[in-house]
Amino acid sequence: MSPIPTRGSTFAAALTAALLVPALAACGSGDTKNAKDTGAAASPSASASAEPKAANLTVLAASSLTDVFKTAGAAYEKAHPGTKVAFSFAGSQELAAQVKQGAPADALVTADTKTMDGLKTETNDPAIIAKNRLVIAAGKGNPFKVDELKDLADSKIKVVLAAPEVPVGRYSKQILDAQKIEVKPVSQEANVRAVLSKVELGEADAGLVYKTDTIKSGDKVAVVDIPDAENAVASYPAATLKSSKNAGAAAAFVAWLSTPEAQKILQDAGFQKA
Repeated sequence: MSPIPTRGSTFAAALTAALLVPALAACGSGDTKNAKDTGAAASPSASASAEPKAANLTVLAASSLTDVFKTAGAAYEKAHPGTKVAFSFAGSQELAAQVKQGAPADALVTADTKTMDGLKTETNDPAIIAKNRLVIAAGKGNPFKVDELKDLADSKIKVVLAAPEVPVGRYSKQILDAQKIEVKPVSQEANVRAVLSKVELGEADAGLVYKTDTIKSGDKVAVVDIPDAENAVASYPAATLKSSKNAGAAAAFVAWLSTPEAQKILQDAGFQKA
């Protein structure tokens, strides 16, 4: 037989139940609120709509981009108030060495894919932003009548080339070897601008440079085009550096280089479409 509950035990049970109901309701209310707050904080739309913060960017860029990137940098800063872009120009092989040594920078643009491919552990995925071709830069008035690649083999002509480890030097060797033309340069320079300068100053009679480099030379040099069948195409990849402290702003700048606005600036300077 079940025991008959006393009046005191019945009262105690009722009191306990009365106290538990609001407590449980409060717990349920708090859990719902916390779940709602957590969901709002984790909303992907909030982060996706955020714009990269303004930053001071340092971009390592190939020497052949010197003139055009000054124009591009000014255009980018105008369109992105608060962001400043500083460029450091050098031969691509020098830039690669700087990256491997941990130079503080945010993005890199080289004049060839080979150099960029050698930096896969230091860079994010690159994108080709422009292309270029080689030309012969002959001395003012072209006194030696240089008309084609084979003329550079004449021992009477002082030819200057970029060093083989420099992209333009590698391209130069490639096209000369393909035509079986042996050239003995009087010097091998660290970047394409140094090659052009030697010709402009009359320290060399001819040299192989990018077409874009000769645009601002005026009558200081005579430009001799090289047929496509004998030429090489230089591709310019751009990438952000994994060590950048301004990852978002750096990625935005690199992406901008492929936009119609940036492409127009590059093509107006003589670069070919990527």
